[in-house]
Amino acid sequence: MDDLRQRLAISPAHVGEVNAMILDPKCEVVNAFLDVVRKHGGPEAINRKAAEARELPRLLGRLKASGSPYVADVEWLTRERDRGAFVTIADFRKGALGDRAKTTHFDERHPVTLEISALQYFPWLIAEAKQAIAKHELMPGRFIRVRNMAEQVQDQGDTLAVAAAMQIVGATYVETLDTKGTDGSNIHLGGPATITGYFGGVGQPNEHALQWVDEFLGYYTEYGIRQVLNINPGTVLLGYFLHKLGVDIEFKISVFMGNDNPYAALWTLLGAKLFSRDDGTTSLIGFNWANSVSNTTIERGAAVRKALGLEDHVRFEHHITETWKSIVLQPYDRTDELVDLAGHVANISAKHEGGRPAVEAKREHASDILDYFMPKADIVAQGLMPAMEQNYLDKHDAVNGTAAALTKRGLSFVAARHLHR
Repeated sequence: MDDLRQRLAISPAHVGEVNAMILDPKCEVVNAFLDVVRKHGGPEAINRKAAEARELPRLLGRLKASGSPYVADVEWLTRERDRGAFVTIADFRKGALGDRAKTTHFDERHPVTLEISALQYFPWLIAEAKQAIAKHELMPGRFIRVRNMAEQVQDQGDTLAVAAAMQIVGATYVETLDTKGTDGSNIHLGGPATITGYFGGVGQPNEHALQWVDEFLGYYTEYGIRQVLNINPGTVLLGYFLHKLGVDIEFKISVFMGNDNPYAALWTLLGAKLFSRDDGTTSLIGFNWANSVSNTTIERGAAVRKALGLEDHVRFEHHITETWKSIVLQPYDRTDELVDLAGHVANISAKHEGGRPAVEAKREHASDILDYFMPKADIVAQGLMPAMEQNYLDKHDAVNGTAAALTKRGLSFVAARHLHR
């Protein structure tokens, strides 16, 4: 067996051949990528523009200058944070455990990041914050957005308001770029009528991988958006390339990539390691496991991640709940499995894409993954915005249910860092 294992060693000569290909001035695939980076001014200028765009005073100034109606809400959120309106961690634990909270030892070694998806509209965040204050609930430590980028930047300062709010509450967030498989990039596919074509056709075909880089660099330098969703092997590689060049991009890999076994995880992590910087950092800040993974798969993936020195850099994002419609068979609830993992697997986030199954089953308009792709004008025209906001608040409720379950096991979590002290 030892002889068999030795056969798997990567030849230094082969590594040299890969480097020679990448460094060859005639390598057109690399040249085309570098041209896009140069178009935006090169890594140092790109990072400088992004850092300036991300400054909170600048975001707030742009929001006010645009006449956005969201200015008052952002200012309200800041005041509520500053006056300590949100529940403390100690009080949340007391609410979950009663008097036992005083004597319970909480394991702080592997806190689970509380994650919600998808924050489509800024007003939903304010509704969530108001409910959290009123009901002594936690705000998530991580938010995922899947709204059309071109639409949101034209919507009363939505992009600016969310970017500012994330800094105010102390949370990370991810945006989903428009250059993706559902944007018409595959001219042979078109919605449910060709649904099976998406099984092998979703991605960024032909020139779209470079367009994804161009789109990212545009939003990065204009709004300071650092973290984006990634769904395609080509754009994953280009995300590694950008970071290796010096651009401070961070991305997470979508559930649609299909990391559903330890070997898929190994392949993903190998790329991150090979193109990591000298300090060990990588642009891959997380990936969603497929909905079908078992705890054993996650544990084995964690062992690989640790062996490659990526445990602190790459978060495992695990769907705990899913939208009621259009993605998985229901009821789907992985809370118990998460609690079993959380005590010994580091750097996990608990992603809540749907409400608790018992709640969703009673909703006249249950959460639906296809709602993410509906234009705001259509949502408003059909009178669906209140129902979809309620779907989002149901996900918020599920986040708090998971936090309570972790608390009852003596485990810890990461909520919005600036709100919950």
